[in-house]
Amino acid sequence: MANKVNIPFEERPKNCTDVMWRYSQNPVIGRYEIPTSNSIFNSAVVPFEDGFAGVFRCDNKAVQMNIFDGFSKDGINWDINHEPIEMVAGNTEMIESDYKYDPRVTWIEDRYWVTWCNGYHGPTIGIAYTFDFKTFHQCENAFLPFNRNGVLFPEKINGKYAMLSRPSDNGHTPFGDIYISYSPDMKYWGEHRCVMKVTPFELSAWQCTKIGAGSVPIKTEEGWLEFYHGVINTCNGFRYSMGAAILDLEDPTKVLYRTQPYLLAPAAPYELAGDVPNVVFPCAALSDGEKIAVYYGAADTVVGMAFAYQQELIDFIKENSI
Repeated sequence: MANKVNIPFEERPKNCTDVMWRYSQNPVIGRYEIPTSNSIFNSAVVPFEDGFAGVFRCDNKAVQMNIFDGFSKDGINWDINHEPIEMVAGNTEMIESDYKYDPRVTWIEDRYWVTWCNGYHGPTIGIAYTFDFKTFHQCENAFLPFNRNGVLFPEKINGKYAMLSRPSDNGHTPFGDIYISYSPDMKYWGEHRCVMKVTPFELSAWQCTKIGAGSVPIKTEEGWLEFYHGVINTCNGFRYSMGAAILDLEDPTKVLYRTQPYLLAPAAPYELAGDVPNVVFPCAALSDGEKIAVYYGAADTVVGMAFAYQQELIDFIKENSI
């Protein structure tokens, strides 16, 4: 099962007044960590055994997109397998993929579930499960194309599996809102409901073009803490930043609070420059109930980390909510 371990953490720098701050040794995973890679980013991390396991987006030097597993004792220094994950049949024999990218991972009941953007006549949400991060069982795609940013809740809600996603198009989607869908068996999905929409430009411009779920939601007494990305379309193209929302525990379609200011936006050199400049894209968050560590893709090239104190962050979201 998912064991509680000491999460990676670094105290806030003395000259920093922000509620979230970057790891001083960023990026934690460089673009060439395995021999074939062009870039490693938008990756997921969970506690596993006496350390951590991860599923990583690694684009190779042909810029073929795939997901790889890896392991770490401290959540910072990683040993990533050099070959992509090979799926076996789970609840379906249809396990073909044109590509796999932007994974998320969570423990639910008795196994780890992986979701990712799966190439099947366009982008949709792929699902697989594993017990040991050695054998991965691919299941039916959750939705028709086109969809991205499939993020599972870490427990059933009212007896059903629940997933956030962002319906999209076949390209670099110039729109996007966050929806939730439910499933009784992790095979058939329905009851699709809108959770969050983009904001008016004049209210909060950093998230006025599209938004998408980021990390697996963290259960707190105040509600589900969900990190998400927001996008503004600038004269220099899309700019991706990180915000957070608190969703109702019983009915996650109810957004209790949502950040008007971003928590983290492209500012460091590795966020400003890369294959896709100006990107901060959260995909995983670890919490021990007091501290939080967020893993995020930077400039679609490397993986960075940022930290916060959980209650301080929740208070900030509530005090700076739309």
